[in-house]
Amino acid sequence: MSRPLKCRRVDSLPGVNHFKPAGIPLQVLEEVNVSVEEVEAIRLKDLEGLEQEKCAQRMNISRTTFQRVLESARRKIADAVFHGKAIRIAGGNYEMTRRRFRCNGGHEWDVPFEAIMAGHPENCPTCNTVEFAPLEAPVACDGRRGYGGRRRSGRNI
Repeated sequence: MSRPLKCRRVDSLPGVNHFKPAGIPLQVLEEVNVSVEEVEAIRLKDLEGLEQEKCAQRMNISRTTFQRVLESARRKIADAVFHGKAIRIAGGNYEMTRRRFRCNGGHEWDVPFEAIMAGHPENCPTCNTVEFAPLEAPVACDGRRGYGGRRRSGRNI
């Protein structure tokens, strides 16, 4: 029996979930699926320019796992660009680093992942009301809710 996958921490979700070549309808394009944690690896390494060890720490995974995730993301993106395929960003095996909450008074605040693990906040830090809710659906690594989900077996290239 294989070891269960460890959730990868992601700071934020990308603002879009599709990229495609211009002038070709999405319906006629072949798609490449890039997971949310693969996009996070690209963001940390290529956009923020962090060293792999720091990227791995931020995602709460080993450096070798980070290297595999990064290599997979780059391979998929290169395939899509070179062969004119659409890129779909969805799924994966991840948890959000922060959760955003909003109280009934309209105040919003972020709670770090570590604090969420200790329990939900008890009140709004601005007005102290106990009437508040999370803005995003909880992301569970087991795929039951939210944006995450189990990693599919096989390659998505």
